[in-house]
Amino acid sequence: MERKTGLGRIPSMVLVLWSFLFVLLNLHCQNHSLPQSSGSSMEHATDSTRPRYTNALIHEKSPYLLQHAHNPVNWYPWGQEALEKAKKEDKPIFLSIGYATCHWCHVMEKESFEDEEVATLLNAYFVAIKVDREERPDIDAVYMEVCQAVTGSGGWPLSVFLTPDLKPFFVGTYFPKESRYGRPGFVDILRQIAYLWETDRKKLLESAQKIVDALATRPNLTVNLSPTIIDSAIALYKQRFDPAYGGFGTAPKFPSPHNLLFLLQQFVKTQDSTLLHIVTTTLRHMRYGGIYDHLGFGFHRYSTDQQWLVPHFEKMLYDQAMLLLAYTRAAQLTEEPLFRQTATEIATYVLRDMTHPEGGFFSAEDADSEGEEGKFYVWTYEELKQVLSPEEFRLLETVFEIQPDGNFREEASGRPTGKNILHRTQSDAEAAQQLGLDIDQFRHSFEKVRQKLFAIREKRVHPLKDDKILTDWNGLMIAAFAVAAQAFGDAHYRQAAERAWQFIHTHLVDDQGHLFHRWRDNDRSVPALLDDYVFLAYGGWELYRATLNPQYLERSIALLRTAIDQFWDSTAGGFFQTSAAHQQPLFRHKDAYDGAYPSGNGIAATLLAYIGHLTSDTVFLNDAERTIAAFGKYLQRYPIGFAQSLIAFDFLQSPKREIIIADTAPAEHNAMLHFVQRQFLPYTVFAYNDGSEVIQKLIPYIQSQTPVDQRSTAYICRNYACLAPITDYAEFQKQFEQRP
Repeated sequence: MERKTGLGRIPSMVLVLWSFLFVLLNLHCQNHSLPQSSGSSMEHATDSTRPRYTNALIHEKSPYLLQHAHNPVNWYPWGQEALEKAKKEDKPIFLSIGYATCHWCHVMEKESFEDEEVATLLNAYFVAIKVDREERPDIDAVYMEVCQAVTGSGGWPLSVFLTPDLKPFFVGTYFPKESRYGRPGFVDILRQIAYLWETDRKKLLESAQKIVDALATRPNLTVNLSPTIIDSAIALYKQRFDPAYGGFGTAPKFPSPHNLLFLLQQFVKTQDSTLLHIVTTTLRHMRYGGIYDHLGFGFHRYSTDQQWLVPHFEKMLYDQAMLLLAYTRAAQLTEEPLFRQTATEIATYVLRDMTHPEGGFFSAEDADSEGEEGKFYVWTYEELKQVLSPEEFRLLETVFEIQPDGNFREEASGRPTGKNILHRTQSDAEAAQQLGLDIDQFRHSFEKVRQKLFAIREKRVHPLKDDKILTDWNGLMIAAFAVAAQAFGDAHYRQAAERAWQFIHTHLVDDQGHLFHRWRDNDRSVPALLDDYVFLAYGGWELYRATLNPQYLERSIALLRTAIDQFWDSTAGGFFQTSAAHQQPLFRHKDAYDGAYPSGNGIAATLLAYIGHLTSDTVFLNDAERTIAAFGKYLQRYPIGFAQSLIAFDFLQSPKREIIIADTAPAEHNAMLHFVQRQFLPYTVFAYNDGSEVIQKLIPYIQSQTPVDQRSTAYICRNYACLAPITDYAEFQKQFEQRP
């Protein structure tokens, strides 16, 4: 299962752990006689053409919840009906949190939630609630924090047992139906908790209260960091770097592109070649590994092994967005063709398979098809021999090192499957030399084989597509396409970003201007959370830099101000995940730890720093500093868990450059602007003064930076101290090369 590891933050950790151990010791596997309980209100179908069972999830829009709508378990969505039922019937709640493309969620469903013995226990003695963690990240964050604090890690499916007033007393992730390998079985857990609830409830309630009391003790994490924190982070990255295969640590390995983006920023500043080597080595090995889809493009979720060979096969939108950013930035710095090729292939995949006809981006594609993980993506040796000519097969065998016995082993058992995961260990040049072809011949032949296999694969049963559209993940993808549009001068990418931006504002904003988190099947739901506001603001910021349309900058600033109004912690600084108006169990979650993608607080701090500097907004700059300081103790303890916050902190601490280009002509005809847009400039902000009221209102000092003699004019400034206006393109390039 996907694991999620965070920093322990509960001061009464020993108390909590002992409380849980006390409960666990009582969950010995005995067959107690359970008290009688009322049965389920589950709808049973009598028509043989209909599903046998249908529960309350049938009315939901979430693909994950709909996957469980015909379980024999009497599931409820999170809401008043389920919560009131638990109180009225005096039953504990079993809360199961997952997402539509989660492999181990599918496993637990098949083993337990489709099983009538399990369903009988759940329906009789519990109120069972299903939550899509992508639809309700606020609920997931609260109970994931409990799981991480108690067990040291987390993951999905997340399994939590609650009192009717939502206090957790037992938590875990995936449980097999029956006890094995020292792991308690789900049936045994249900029996023992039901028995204790009826016969010795005091123990469970004491456990729950101790957990809540510990969570209520919010530590003061505020520290004004020293710039040496950047050096500490770099040292840790170098220490954890895997020189053989790239990435950090051993296995499992996650792409974590925000780490690579931080290191690229530091390379620009220090010119430390080791940092660039870490990033480029990692990007090459990921691109060559099985974590990359060599036929249809795009990246799988993560690698189960050190070599990036065997992935968990689901594809997530946020991974595509962040990896598109990382490969684009690397291409800008190195001009290595492989990085640009990978960036354009990721974009191809997203636009082909993950885009709504109106422009919004879908959430994910499943790992499983026909009940088997990876079946859509893997190939047998004989299958490939049958569909390819001898020459094509020889090329494929050379490029992907396919084996007669396969290279894909089951994660749980380690047994060979006889299937091959397509992966590479050679560059195009090395493969061409081995095959006796020149590089152009090789690439032409390889592309023909790739297209042939892709067409064959398209006829297979596809994995489920989670087609809900999330505002926050779309914000990341908008930003990534806008950056790629700047870097590669590709209008198609800019248009994709603008269409998605318009989709969000058409479908996820109501008539009163309120932003929502999720849209699917013409239904928007869940008031927007912190990530929705700041990730969408990030998309608007990059769209402004790609289009020079000041309305995107204006909207980004408005989104940031709304985030401050609704989510700001006025006591300790930083942002809560939810507004005060959200109904949330236990507490308002606040975190800056970067998981699979950057934290909302990290992105907020970055935007406040960059936009604050561009517009000379001291409120934004102060809030950026306070946001980072609010998590200072965590950053000191484990700085590489907070790469996005470090990006913001380093920008605030470093010399900076402002470039204002003024012109009366349209921005698309300005050569100096195009030159700036194609660079990776982590310590530079730039703007275009076209004389409009909007841009001059947003950036007041820009009013004095106007065209000279009706010519395109550049103002290059360092910490607001400007050189003389420049109208000559060659002189502009000369002055530009001087670092901030």
